[in-house]
Amino acid sequence: MSGLIALLDDIAALVKLTAASVDDIAAGAARASVKAAGVVVDDAAVTPQYVHGIDPRRELPIIRKIAVGSLRNKLLFILPVALVLSEFMPWLLTPILMIGGTYLCFEGAEKIWAKLTGHHAESDLPVVEQSEEAEKKLVRGAITTDFILSAEIMVIALNEVADQTLLVRTGILIVVGIGITLLVYGVVGLIVKMDDIGLALTKRKGTGVQRVGALLVEGMPKLLTFLSVVGTFAMIWVGGHILLVGTGEIGIPLIYDWVHGLETAAAAATGALGGFIGWLVNTFISLILGFIWGSLVVWVVHLFAKRKKNRSATNDESALTESS
Repeated sequence: MSGLIALLDDIAALVKLTAASVDDIAAGAARASVKAAGVVVDDAAVTPQYVHGIDPRRELPIIRKIAVGSLRNKLLFILPVALVLSEFMPWLLTPILMIGGTYLCFEGAEKIWAKLTGHHAESDLPVVEQSEEAEKKLVRGAITTDFILSAEIMVIALNEVADQTLLVRTGILIVVGIGITLLVYGVVGLIVKMDDIGLALTKRKGTGVQRVGALLVEGMPKLLTFLSVVGTFAMIWVGGHILLVGTGEIGIPLIYDWVHGLETAAAAATGALGGFIGWLVNTFISLILGFIWGSLVVWVVHLFAKRKKNRSATNDESALTESS
């Protein structure tokens, strides 16, 4: 009998421990999600540009593919790597994030320079006109970009709950990864199909309902174009901010301290709006730094691509001469 009572006590203690862990996971996930909210907004702004201008019938399937890829990124790749690194090599997380930030700056700057130089016509064609392979390439590009944003989201969440046990941290990151993916791609799906919803409303009875539908139909293409622009700048901003913070964490604090000083001064000089103004200062400088760094990487990548192309052309000419 005493053995049974002891067993029941052990079970009760285990249940209490499990309940406490669930509470810790829920509280930690909420705290971590709030901390990563800025990057979540960027993720939601970046994604719609990948379905802008394509066949409406392919919008949701493409978003679903990107969402599945995003979830795979978070749970199968980023989560275990982040946990292992946080346990054994926490110093390596920052350099990895900085590499990702460089990629974001590069992609955003490349889009801007392509637009300015007029070398974007092919990429602006609807995917349905570019072939199925182009759609696969688009999805791969979106998942790659999402990987960088997802990595920052997960690392921010991890840093926020670094004081928890490994088991609780794992649970928190799983909850954050699934929850944020559903939130982001649910919102993205709603945004890109809003014009279809508006079209359906225009066919309903009632002048007010029809008017709302007409406004949605007219406004959504403009909103998607706006989000495409915002998404491009968001990539540069997020990438620039990752690099800015990273330089301070790896022991090169000169630029970070300068920006932080400007942010603090702006916040102190603007009273009640100080926090927001300080954030704007940091965001603007991160954007500028990100664009400069991204443009430099674009130049280097294009230089190597041009040299490779010239070398290939020279080899082809030599082979043709020898065959003659």
